[in-house]
Amino acid sequence: MNVNEARLHAQELDAQDALSSLRSHFDIPEGTLYFDGNSLGPLSFRSREVLHRTIEFEWRERLIRSWNEDWLDMPARVGNLIAPIIGAAPDTVICADNTSINLHKALMAAVALRSDRSEIVVDINNFPTDIYIAQSVASQHGMKLVAVTADEIIGAINANTAVVTATHVDYRSAHILDVEGITKAAHEHGALMVWDLAHTAGAVPFHAEALDVDFAVGCGYKYLNGGPGAPAFIYVAPCLLETAGQPLQGWWGHAEPFEFEVDYRPAVGISRFLTGTANVLSMKSLEAALEVFSGVSLEKLREKSVSLTSFFIDLFDDHLAPRGFTLASPRAPESRGSHVALGFAGGKELVEAMAAEGIIADFRPPDLMRFGFAPLYNTHQEVVSLVERLSSY
Repeated sequence: MNVNEARLHAQELDAQDALSSLRSHFDIPEGTLYFDGNSLGPLSFRSREVLHRTIEFEWRERLIRSWNEDWLDMPARVGNLIAPIIGAAPDTVICADNTSINLHKALMAAVALRSDRSEIVVDINNFPTDIYIAQSVASQHGMKLVAVTADEIIGAINANTAVVTATHVDYRSAHILDVEGITKAAHEHGALMVWDLAHTAGAVPFHAEALDVDFAVGCGYKYLNGGPGAPAFIYVAPCLLETAGQPLQGWWGHAEPFEFEVDYRPAVGISRFLTGTANVLSMKSLEAALEVFSGVSLEKLREKSVSLTSFFIDLFDDHLAPRGFTLASPRAPESRGSHVALGFAGGKELVEAMAAEGIIADFRPPDLMRFGFAPLYNTHQEVVSLVERLSSY
């Protein structure tokens, strides 16, 4: 379709969008087209409001009293807001630290539960920090790290495998991995499964409990919109909560932290995966941002995500493929997350040029331009504007 036809179609799609009112929750600067929510979600008005109150009242006026009045309960409270977004039961998710630290906790816990085994299987296309953490855990335990591509994971799992770790939505291509098949294969061989949900939570439905996932981790600053450096989360299956331990035995993970005992006793339940003092301001921002998900159907979010990415790919075929762009994401919507990657030789320069004009995307070497389509705030009309700009290069 030509640009005029695309614009009219986009208007129709946006008019039918049951989630269109959610955009008003975000303070996106006027004149900015934002397609990088897969790296950093925008500021929500609610986060600004809550941070202001936290600084001016909870910190300035209430001072240390705010710990007992509110702050001590935050990690569990925020974890329970994230739980339904990833299909987890209440009190199985805790908000803490960052994704790298939580992945370390999960892998160390899994290895300890399978101490008679000698291998860790990892997706070689994981985000680098996942690979580095897995290398570290394997090295500390004298284990072999088996790094394979996503389609080789199932075949790499065997009786020596202690744990398998992979990313549900590939950070480069947006390819959705076979979570059911990989998790099942791990369990059939007696191994445990750790999923990274960094590019999943808030955009792609996940069913941690129904899929019998053992551990999952993810960040709070992408599609959850918690702000730069927002804390991450860790999920532990209910059946493992009383047997799994974690290596970073800090005082917040203690059964009675304010008894100040010399010896460590792990807390009951998911709280044992805490370590140190919560980052109050960043966690407050995340908690506020999560309010937008209340009452929102994850299926509707996914439906809009697919609509946005599919519309972009349709326009790619008509306007961008003839200009030398290549599609680096799956065409099948069921295999694609909420961003689309395009290959282009001048991609880095083009991303930088568009950023100067207020059209924000990102770049990953060697030649991938990534465009995040967040169902909470992106529109189909913005997709048309993006394609117009790309096709003018």
